Amino acid sequence: MAGIDTGEALSPAERFAASRRRAGHPQVEVFRSGLGFDLDPFQIEAAAALEDGRSVLVAAPTGAGKTVVAEFAVHLAMQSVRDKVFYTAPMKALSNQKFTELVAEYGPDEVGLLTGDSNVNAEARIVVMTTEVLRNMLYADSALLRNLRFVVMDEVHYLADRFRGAVWEEVIIHLPQSVKLVSLSATVSNAEEFGDWLQAVRGDTEVIVSEDRPVPLDQHALVKTKMLDLFDSSGRAATNRVNPELVQLVRSSWGGPANLHGGRGRGGGGRGGGRGGGSRGGPSTGGGRGGGSGRGRGDFRGQGFERIDRPEVVALLDEHRLLPAIFFVFSRIGCDQAVKQVLRAGVRLTTTEERDEIRAIVEERCRTLRDEDLAVLGYWEWSEGLQRGVAAHHAGLLPAFKEVVEELFQKKLVKVVFATETLALGINMPARTVVLEKLEKFNGEARVPITAGEYTQLTGRAGRRGIDVEGHSVIQWRSGLDPQEVASLASRRTYPLNSSFRPTYNMAVNLIDQFGRARTREVLESSFAQFQADRAVVDLARKVRQQEESLEGYETAMHCHLGDFREYARIRRELTDLERAGQGRSDSQSHAERDRRQRRIGDLRRQLRAHPVHGCKDREAHARWAERWFTLKRETDKLTRQIETRTNVIAKVFDRVTDVLLQLDYLEQTADGSTVLTPHGHTLKRIYGERDLLVAECIRQGIWNDLDAASLAALACALVYEPRRDESDLPERFLPRGAFRVALDKTQTLWAQVDDIEREHRLPGTEPVALGLCTAMHRWARGAGLDEVLGEADMAAGDFVRWCKQTIDLLDQLQGTQDARLASTAKASIDAVRRGIVAYSSVA
Repeated sequence: MAGIDTGEALSPAERFAASRRRAGHPQVEVFRSGLGFDLDPFQIEAAAALEDGRSVLVAAPTGAGKTVVAEFAVHLAMQSVRDKVFYTAPMKALSNQKFTELVAEYGPDEVGLLTGDSNVNAEARIVVMTTEVLRNMLYADSALLRNLRFVVMDEVHYLADRFRGAVWEEVIIHLPQSVKLVSLSATVSNAEEFGDWLQAVRGDTEVIVSEDRPVPLDQHALVKTKMLDLFDSSGRAATNRVNPELVQLVRSSWGGPANLHGGRGRGGGGRGGGRGGGSRGGPSTGGGRGGGSGRGRGDFRGQGFERIDRPEVVALLDEHRLLPAIFFVFSRIGCDQAVKQVLRAGVRLTTTEERDEIRAIVEERCRTLRDEDLAVLGYWEWSEGLQRGVAAHHAGLLPAFKEVVEELFQKKLVKVVFATETLALGINMPARTVVLEKLEKFNGEARVPITAGEYTQLTGRAGRRGIDVEGHSVIQWRSGLDPQEVASLASRRTYPLNSSFRPTYNMAVNLIDQFGRARTREVLESSFAQFQADRAVVDLARKVRQQEESLEGYETAMHCHLGDFREYARIRRELTDLERAGQGRSDSQSHAERDRRQRRIGDLRRQLRAHPVHGCKDREAHARWAERWFTLKRETDKLTRQIETRTNVIAKVFDRVTDVLLQLDYLEQTADGSTVLTPHGHTLKRIYGERDLLVAECIRQGIWNDLDAASLAALACALVYEPRRDESDLPERFLPRGAFRVALDKTQTLWAQVDDIEREHRLPGTEPVALGLCTAMHRWARGAGLDEVLGEADMAAGDFVRWCKQTIDLLDQLQGTQDARLASTAKASIDAVRRGIVAYSSVA
């Protein structure tokens, strides 16, 4: 790296730090000196960029220490007496985790938490929040945004999420330019493209990409009882060459062509290297290079073989000192069954002292749960598994139970966790080893191969920084796997970041209210989605926004207290143009043309003399600013026309959304042609969610006003609930009766009408209301017991809590409406739903 001292006595990090000190970054050095470890070069580079006043995008592998950069931003903000920093995370669990860490560092007075469920010390200088909370603050122009210096966007690659990703882009676009952005991302293959977009919309942004895992990854294949390196570790071949011993062993077990996923056809290829464990003293039990050349595809299907059971795999890992381990199972039921299978086999991975500590933590964390709920939640079986060092982790678990599993795993008390892939998304639970039982998963419609990006995310959990010399991944071999294709999957690092941004009704009314329709179109042209569709449009749109700000300044400068100087300047410009056009053209013009021009010139001169501002003593100073305004306006209009000839994919969708809102009277056109919100539009501004327009229409027509608290909870649940693909709605005879049925019928009729209008405007429409959880939610809100409700819902406790919290989110929006009757019922409904395990659970 240019400018770095290459003295032999210093490590790369020390040389990098020395160069930064010479460049003058005293706060980096103060921060460094307070740590118990040295910073990596990418962390120093990012911190120095922040101290220089630039935004940063840091893309690095899981566990590399990206959050240290965020912690430096907090450190910088706290050096002043007023600066604030917001730390956003995609999930409430991550927000709670980071809140706890920051409170430990800075104390409870300096740190706040805003997640929708929690509102703690909102006016603190450090506030942890979900991204949606910050988006809502920006739309409301919240006073809490004052003195904001930094916004940390942890796990910013979530903007690819098709349900919630748009929120990240909204925040990035709408944050004041004075706020510096600290974007932290997993390793993505198009980090530079994303960084270019950030540069276009946020200004000076440093893109820092680190490919280095802090703890190297040794990759293995478990074939029957034999642990082999996945890649050749002999030192005689390229690092991404599959281990020839593995090829030979697999070939000797089977006969017949196959591929990675049992013959369904999936291409190989890819670059990069994995590392074998044998050369580092790893756990390989099959020494030597073995037979076989490793060339070609080989024959790998044939008769198949017996895979060892999970208890044996756990024992093998324990024998090779590869615990703690995370087994990725890709199925909630599979995770629970795996725990039962291991416990039935008598596996016990903890000492007496560890079991006592586990029992104490579990009892303390769960002491507020009601006794009658413990059996329903499977508390005793769950606690027994924890005390033996084994647990499951998936979305179906009660949030409190998940938190306990995470805490015990971090304390090295739980040694084996069977988890779905959601564990790979940001929670701080690194292991020494990651085991992949399969290389395919069910995506809701079919079993599909995991991608190279997903493989990278999952194996990113392997290796605990400061504890392990290396991390280990183990693929449990099964019939049909092709060593060459598995090696290809494990050696690629492709994880493209693609925008999921699309205009919504709520977004449209908020932006139009803030910017107007024309300016909103330009704002949407700045989205990452549009950037990827046509990168040039973003640059043009940004230039238009900058020039419009200049136009506003010019207009202020040419303002005259006597009248409209822009009108006066237009008359003067037209007069000047006509006078110039007539010079030297007398011979080419007819008498009638010359006469018409002269009459127009005379008319314009009279208008000038009669105009109120003609006698202004500062007229010529105003005129100079007016000339600049007209020149820049012509250039801006030209750029706007260029934008309109581009793809405009996002703006076109916005236009369709706007047309729907105009038709339904959420927007209206004024006499001067501008688009403004109606009172109904102001209601829609406060409604967030997939069915925002339907909710606003129901409020507007008052069709929920006669509901009691339990019925309103049931109907709100129907609007937020997303059923499983194989789940059908409840038969009508099981639904709550009375006012609920009447309101439901009207809601469904209204949905059909809105859906028809959306499709007329070439919009995709929204899913119909889902009734599968209505009866269970109705009974819960009326005070039914947990066992009855979970039986009615046929649902795990964690899922039920999550849908209760989503229901509460919508009810909270209804509580803020102008209709006092509906608002009162919504408040009562929230109180009815937020009880028992729902009130106890701190995260969704």
